[in-house]
Amino acid sequence: MKPSKFSKKNREYIKWDKNTKQVRIFPKATHTGEAAAQLQIVMDDAAAQGVYANTAAVTHTETEFVLDFVFLMPGQGRARVGARVISTPLHTKRLGAALRENIKQYEARFGPVKP
Repeated sequence: MKPSKFSKKNREYIKWDKNTKQVRIFPKATHTGEAAAQLQIVMDDAAAQGVYANTAAVTHTETEFVLDFVFLMPGQGRARVGARVISTPLHTKRLGAALRENIKQYEARFGPVKP
């Protein structure tokens, strides 16, 4: 399948297939007139499969956030960490903003997410 692409503001959206989408975010140009560098993200097959998580644990220190994505099997006393992401406070804040924006878009399209 040929990917479909469109750009909006400083983002390029690519839909590879029904379940795979990619968003490229380009930094805004500086006041010196420099053009924004394009970021190309490469993903291996294992990462493209994804990891299912139905809960997450977030911890932090002064310099980093640790996000553990966990699969908790109902009725089991154990949970398995499927992925751990370690990030800076700035990138974690940007991730939170991106999640808020995407939830807003999701709810506009599909209705409110019920707690």
